[in-house]
Amino acid sequence: MKTTQEPMNASAVFCPNPECCARGRVGEGNSVIHERQRPRYRCKTCGKSVSARQGTMFFGLRKPIRLVVIVVTLLAYGCPVQAIVQAFDLDERTIGAWRDRAGRQCRNVQKEIIEQGKLDLIHVQADEIRVKGRSQVIWMGLAARAIPRSSAGPPARTRWCARWARPTIRWATPSRS
Repeated sequence: MKTTQEPMNASAVFCPNPECCARGRVGEGNSVIHERQRPRYRCKTCGKSVSARQGTMFFGLRKPIRLVVIVVTLLAYGCPVQAIVQAFDLDERTIGAWRDRAGRQCRNVQKEIIEQGKLDLIHVQADEIRVKGRSQVIWMGLAARAIPRSSAGPPARTRWCARWARPTIRWATPSRS
């Protein structure tokens, strides 16, 4: 599989070092590209370098990002693991580890962005489904931001919808039946 380098943009990166005074400052020229072979940035203030993939599900993986994305997408669409093993010559444990990493990343994004209200929830479409397993019933919920072609209504109503939807978007917990 041919690999391509993802573009590096030092102005969109900040120093994650807790002791650095430039921590969290984006676009101030504090970060520079340190290495392109293994994408890394370096903070000009403290001198520490950080992987461009840190904080993502791709951190520490040696396989191409494109392959990981394809495999996780196939899993999300219900493709059997054995078919992926045969098609890409991967180990079942590797595929399981990537699936688990993707799940943890989704949980982190849910916790840090969605639940903290860092999105402008002007138009949200929510849905739920009841999934029954052998020994448990799980309610799965999904909320997606919809971008309409035209305004959906008066601003007062959309603000009310956003205030209503934000606290209701939470992780569902398994319930025993």
